[in-house]
Amino acid sequence: MSLRLGDIAPDFTAETTEGPISFHEWLGDKWGVLFSHPADYTPVCTTELGATAKLKSEFEKRNVKVAALSVDGLESHKGWIKDINETQNTTVNFPIIADENKKVAELYDMIHPNASEKFTVRSLFIIGNDKKIKLIITYPASTGRNFTEILRVIDSLQLTANYSVATPANWKDGEDVVITPAVKDEDIAAKFPKGYTRVKPYLRTTPQPNK
Repeated sequence: MSLRLGDIAPDFTAETTEGPISFHEWLGDKWGVLFSHPADYTPVCTTELGATAKLKSEFEKRNVKVAALSVDGLESHKGWIKDINETQNTTVNFPIIADENKKVAELYDMIHPNASEKFTVRSLFIIGNDKKIKLIITYPASTGRNFTEILRVIDSLQLTANYSVATPANWKDGEDVVITPAVKDEDIAAKFPKGYTRVKPYLRTTPQPNK
């Protein structure tokens, strides 16, 4: 059965390039990004893992832990990391899960038979500190992910987890946000002391509350 937003992210134990992990325990009270790769020693994946390593400080300041996965083995992963570090001018600083038996890939529905019967597609899950799945994005094997967008989504998710707001199209951290319809006009002043703009009865904007 495929996973949906709001589901508890399945727990698992696995070998990784940073030692064995029990996923929920490894996450602790942090948010998580779990993302899969079709295979080791593939060009697009190499650039993606390099990009992720370079964003370590950005993930850390958002209280996010990152783990990658492919259905290759641990020794293959370790050899591939050397190539990533060399070609992307970085140091891989997060675990890559070895999933040769496809246990985790099947738990997270990462293998789409019509795309490939044996390789995982580019699935990405953002998991909240409540262990619930907040976002699912699936790319084809040929398209590298936009990690600026992934950070933007994490900013939005963490903001809306703490305030009664949503983020509009193309929103970036620091820009105005939308007050959710559940908040009545008469309650806005107490909730949003920075003020608000009433564009339409259903569309009310306010400066980002945590800035």
